[in-house]
Order: sequence, then C-alpha cells, then structure tokens
Amino acid sequence: MTVLEKRAAEEAAPPPDTPPRRPRGTAWLLTAGMVLALLVLVPVAAGIGAYPVPVGDVLGSVSHKIGLGGAESDRVAESVLWNVRFPRIVLALLVGASLGCAGALMQGVFGNPLAEPGTIGVSSGAAVGAVAGISLGLNFLGNWTVPALAFAGGLGTVLLVYAMSRSGGRTEVVTLILTGIAVNAFTGALIGLFIFFADTAAVNQITFWQLGSLAQATWPKVLAVLPCAAAGLVLAPLYARRLDLLSLGERPARHLGVDVERLRIVLVLVIALLTAAAVSVSGIIGFVGLVVPHLLRMAAGPGHRFLVPGSALGGAAVLLAADLAARTLAAPAELPLGVLTALVGSPFFFWLLRRTRRRQGGWA
Repeated sequence: MTVLEKRAAEEAAPPPDTPPRRPRGTAWLLTAGMVLALLVLVPVAAGIGAYPVPVGDVLGSVSHKIGLGGAESDRVAESVLWNVRFPRIVLALLVGASLGCAGALMQGVFGNPLAEPGTIGVSSGAAVGAVAGISLGLNFLGNWTVPALAFAGGLGTVLLVYAMSRSGGRTEVVTLILTGIAVNAFTGALIGLFIFFADTAAVNQITFWQLGSLAQATWPKVLAVLPCAAAGLVLAPLYARRLDLLSLGERPARHLGVDVERLRIVLVLVIALLTAAAVSVSGIIGFVGLVVPHLLRMAAGPGHRFLVPGSALGGAAVLLAADLAARTLAAPAELPLGVLTALVGSPFFFWLLRRTRRRQGGWA
C-alpha cells in the first residue's frame, strides 16, 4: 500500500475515541415510549388495589368528570378513585418528575454521571426539618407543618452548603460536593439526636417518613407540591443549551458567553426547589435522580435539550411503577417506596461505578 493510500484510509476511518452516533429519532422514540408507558400505567394503577376497579370503569369515570361522556361507577368505586388513588397517582407523577429532572440538572452542573439530588444535602436537610417537626410535636400549620418544615430544611441546607463552598466569588464543584458530604454527616447526627429524644409514637412516624412513602397522599398535599414542582419543571429546560456548553468545560463555556457562576447558582436553587418539594411530601426516595437520567443519557446521548425534560418524564413513569409495585407486591401490606427504589437502584449504582472506573482505567 502506498503512502497516499495509507493516508486516505486513515482519514476515512473514524477516530478510535469517537462515540457511536445515535439515530436522530432515538429521543423521539424514547419520548413516545415513556408517554405510552404513562398512558398505560395511570389507569392500571388507579384500578389495582384492595378494592379493584376495572380499567374500563376508571376511564369511564375520568371521561364523565371532564365532560367527555362516560359514566360514573358505584359510590364506593368513585370515592376510592378520586379520594385515594388519583391523589396518589398525581403525587407520584409530580415527585418522580421532580426527582428525575433534579438528577439530570445535578449531573449536568457537576459534570458527573454519579451525582444525584442528595449530594448537596437537599434530602438530608429536608429530613432534619421533618424529623424536628415530628419529634417536637409542632403543629402550627396543621397537616402542612411537616411538609413545610421539610421544604424549609432542604432549601436552607442547600443555601448553607453553597455559601460555605464559595471562595473569592467563585464556587468549585469539588468543594461544593465535599461540603455537601460534610453537611450530610452533620444532618445525620441531628436526625439521630431527634430520634433519641422522641417518644415511641414519634419514632415510628419518623421511621416511616425516612423510608419514603406515598401512602398518605391527599389533594391538599398535591396542591402543596404543585407550585414548586411546576416552577422547577418549567425553568429547567430553559437552561438546557447552557448546560450543553458547560459540558465542554468551564473555560470554553465562558468563552462562548456562559456566565458559569450565575448558571450554577440558578440551577442549584432549581434543584433545591424540585427536590425539597418532592421530599417534603413523600419522604426520602433515593436513586430515581441517579438512575433515570443516566439510562436516558446512555440511550440518547448527553444532549440536555432531551435529557432534562426526558428525565422528568422518565422519573414520573418510574416512580409511578415503583409505587404500584410497593402497594401490590406484599399486599395487603405495603412496602416502603424508598426501600424499593434503593433495592433496585443500589445494584445499578454499583454497576455504574465499576463501569465508569473500568472506562477510565482506574481512579488514580
């Protein structure tokens, strides 16, 4: 082979480190698949339970409520559907979408596929607020006291972590993560103290809250989380293009016109808003914000224009399916939702950790 032929062959061959190109329609196929999964899961989840309701009756009841024909079911079925199951389904969708979207933002801001919303202390801070309210018997906002304290605790913890990690008007990602780890340890100690001084009834309530559950879902709780979740889910996609530029590195992003520090501040607040709102009504539910964005990134690539809204959609579907499994696998008992997601998410995290380490040839 001549020198010119070798050079032509080298130019025609793709570079060894070039990632495989994914079909442009992959994002649309994934979106259609997740929407279809939700359209199937919602009526199935509404119909399955201690009082079964046929899917046809579920669809008929919904059609009747929104004025598209259909017919009401019997009085008991209507009460079960609209007072018990539909609030739980809507809350699962909001919490799952919030956690999935927050996870995608976390991984984009930190440039690390192993990041998830609990990294910067949102979940543990919310837990401190909720545990303090339960153990001290606070009731100044009625049934909204614990969710309000959890939301305030999560948001306050994130602001504290961010303030402690700033130096010279800048915030380094490594410093932010390490500060979050330290604050997580401190909040864990505070939770332990509150549990130590709480009575038996409060300890049982705290334990149930820490395990994560949607069993006490009501329409007021849906309304409590809806404004924060909706605001975060609307704001997050607006920063997708800047996250794509940030993935090139801080210096290239600055040269391309991105105010990196301001972007981090805004997105950390959006992450706190989404996660604190979700945790305040459902307790601690882990791994949704880790698993969903990473699976979508593996399937459709790292572009945030799809990844951010896609993670919200995928998180909603995953949490609704997990909640359905939690209340049916051990019926008539109910598995804690946070335990179920951890049982599935922990092996995935371990696999992801080993895969990342193998690709990088070790951590050193």
